[in-house]
Amino acid sequence: MNLSSTDANKKKDAPPVTKTELNAWKRGFTPQAEIWNGRMASVGLILGLFVLILANNLFGGK
Repeated sequence: MNLSSTDANKKKDAPPVTKTELNAWKRGFTPQAEIWNGRMASVGLILGLFVLILANNLFGGK
């Protein structure tokens, strides 16, 4: 078994990303855009749950 041929076919690792680059506001299908998409989805879910709980306490309680 020749490992040198399989090692040559592997892609080289990308350099590490800095925090400022990771938090950059970039458009398109980039890792930064996916991170911001996840953050905004989390904020939306938390706000939605808060509104539901608040509405239930104000209008649905006995």
